[in-house]
Amino acid sequence: MPVERISMRTIKEVLRLKHSAHLSHRQIAASLKISIGVVTKYLAAAKRAQLRWPLPDTLDDLALSHALWPQSASPSIKHLAALDFSDIHLQLKHKGVTRLLLWEEYAATHPEGYGYTQFCVLYREWCSRLKLSMRQTHRAGEKLFVDYCGPTVSVVNAATGEVRAAQVFVAVMGASSYTFAEATWTQSLCDWIGSHVRAFAYFDGTPQLVIPDNLKSGVTRACRYEPLLNTSYAAMLAHYGTTAMPTRPYKSRDKAKAEVGVQVVERWILARLRHRTFFSLFDLNLTIRTLLTELNTRPFKKLPGSRRSQFEALDRPALSALPTQPYEYAEWKKARVNLDYHVEVDGHYYSVPHSLVKREVEVRLTATSVEFFHGSQRVALHARSSLRGAHSTQPDHMPKAHRAHMEWTPGRFLNWAIEIGPNTRDLVRHLLERKSHPEQGYRSCLGLLGLSKRYGYARLEAACERALALNAPTRRSVLSILRRGLDRVPLPEEETTITLRTHENVRGAAYYQ
Repeated sequence: MPVERISMRTIKEVLRLKHSAHLSHRQIAASLKISIGVVTKYLAAAKRAQLRWPLPDTLDDLALSHALWPQSASPSIKHLAALDFSDIHLQLKHKGVTRLLLWEEYAATHPEGYGYTQFCVLYREWCSRLKLSMRQTHRAGEKLFVDYCGPTVSVVNAATGEVRAAQVFVAVMGASSYTFAEATWTQSLCDWIGSHVRAFAYFDGTPQLVIPDNLKSGVTRACRYEPLLNTSYAAMLAHYGTTAMPTRPYKSRDKAKAEVGVQVVERWILARLRHRTFFSLFDLNLTIRTLLTELNTRPFKKLPGSRRSQFEALDRPALSALPTQPYEYAEWKKARVNLDYHVEVDGHYYSVPHSLVKREVEVRLTATSVEFFHGSQRVALHARSSLRGAHSTQPDHMPKAHRAHMEWTPGRFLNWAIEIGPNTRDLVRHLLERKSHPEQGYRSCLGLLGLSKRYGYARLEAACERALALNAPTRRSVLSILRRGLDRVPLPEEETTITLRTHENVRGAAYYQ
């Protein structure tokens, strides 16, 4: 049948070139890339139907086909009625569904129906009457388009009267156009990632791809072929089992779905808020969520159902499940390990293994923890501290010599001395208190208490008693007494107990409690 071999648009063009441009059959054939015989056949059919150019406005393709070939066009009307282009359009959004597959299913129930070529031609003509945004083909659950609206919403601080502009984040599913929107204070990395996390929760799943613009919060280096994602953004997407494919710079058609989604949110939501005053970001988002529900349930004008119904039918079944725990926002930084095997982060110093001194490490910061990575391996984990100038040190990170020194404390020395006797305790306390810092007396205490291994507890206690009585409370005096055996000599009866002097560097007993 002629109508199956050539489109009705070409037939109309033959009539226009003949009757309006007054071209010969040969010129028409050369212009339209068809044979002269076909031109002659169509013009003869038009003459029999008494049709000339221009055609009546009421004469559509079906009526023209019926007028040109009244006997062969009648079956076409029946078969065209069997084609549900809306259903074909929705079925093509499912992964793996092709036009050939749909035509084979159609041909199985309509053996005398359209051939595959005409099936595709008619579908394309139907699509041409849709909006540009609806002609794009997006697989179910495949893409989520994200962007920010241009206009902002003013939020007034009720206490101070200060007016602050809130940004509006928009996320749109590719297949169903199901839309999420929320207001945040900034477009910074923290808010950018937080909006993604809440969008995934709203959709109750994650798509295969996220299509962002080249916003610096998400894309460190914009490139047409190999854009570089921000480390924190990439880590968040990996947590949800998806990835990003940023649009090409200055190619707005790559994110046409996002552009349309933003426009819809601006017209359907933000325009309705222009006369309202908000005093908190929470109230603003509460209102946006209410309007968002109305938008997603609003019926389409040219397609069946709504954003919500198409989301339930197309995108939701194809989305990946959310992880057990939502992503915790983290920032990534690079730092170099100092000579004391500590890394400074926001004014606080955290230890890493001493073998990494002078090496560069990556730092992952969350609200509660600080992690350090070297060569993609985590080498240290600390609880985050807000104390500026302080240190968080793990013994395993220290060299052996430093670790042994750190294991000693004033309390440990005093407990050891108490096991020997009260005089040993008093002398150890004196050794610790005579220095501005107790650590400075550690060596003397170790030397003193170590004498118990050679001379025993009883002799060391007696030697300390004599050293205190002679007002010579030092390790050397105790060692001399032990070597000379004076610890075995009774003290004079008139001996008085020596009271240690007090000065500004002596802490007292309360310091060690």
